[in-house]
Amino acid sequence: MKRRVIFLLALSCPVLLFSCVSTKKFKASEARYADLAGKYASLQSKLDDCQRSLRDTASAFERSRNMNEERLEGLKQNNNTLLNQLKDLSVISNSQAESIKKSLDNIGAKDAYIQDLQSAIARKDSLNMALVMNLKGAIGNLDDKDINIKVEKGVVYIDISDKLLFESGSYDITARAKEVLGKVAKVLLNQPDIEFMVEGHTDTNPFKRGVLLDNWDLSVKRATAVTRVLQNDYGIPPAHITAAGRGEYLPVASNDTPEGRAANRRTRIVILPQLDQFFKLLEKK
Repeated sequence: MKRRVIFLLALSCPVLLFSCVSTKKFKASEARYADLAGKYASLQSKLDDCQRSLRDTASAFERSRNMNEERLEGLKQNNNTLLNQLKDLSVISNSQAESIKKSLDNIGAKDAYIQDLQSAIARKDSLNMALVMNLKGAIGNLDDKDINIKVEKGVVYIDISDKLLFESGSYDITARAKEVLGKVAKVLLNQPDIEFMVEGHTDTNPFKRGVLLDNWDLSVKRATAVTRVLQNDYGIPPAHITAAGRGEYLPVASNDTPEGRAANRRTRIVILPQLDQFFKLLEKK
């Protein structure tokens, strides 16, 4: 009887060991699957954001192109009308002929001018979109409530919540702020021709401390604090940076709620448009 029991136990041990090992491998596989599923969902969300931004840019460019084509078509119709009127004239003077020639030349120049503007706008929109994608990739998975990157009317804005940058009522940069600013600086350094403005913003709660007389003073000090980190710690050329304080006077939300006041306490980096490219188009050849 004892021999039979021993024999049965000997047979059952490998089965139990196999069961334990299989269960561990299964749980490890489940954890690996959950991790991959989370990463996939995060990547899918980023892809959706990129596709949505590209669609918005394409839609804006298409509207601009349609408007310019309508203007060009109007010019062509005026040209045809002028030519038809000339057919009805038996004799025109030399001065009239010269005037007509200049009018036709002007129409051709306007056509070329419109095409140059379309090319410049398309190039600028493409560069802005690439810059936004690079910034979002560098920033990573920070909460959208704490940092927001967007394009409005052809200008790139980077809004960073003050809770990421400063302690309450202070303009001393935190350690976490330097990490965030370092990621932004890495992208900006790859665009050596751009210039940008660092804007400080506050809520409407009254503030006065030491040499700071009000929220406007605080916003200026916070803007210059961020500027110095970008310059001294990350090598951004100071000639490319403008520091400005907006105080409480350019809110993005109502100051009547805690949530609104939190949204208004922010530092904004504005990528300044390169207007010299457009001024060159306006110069007479």
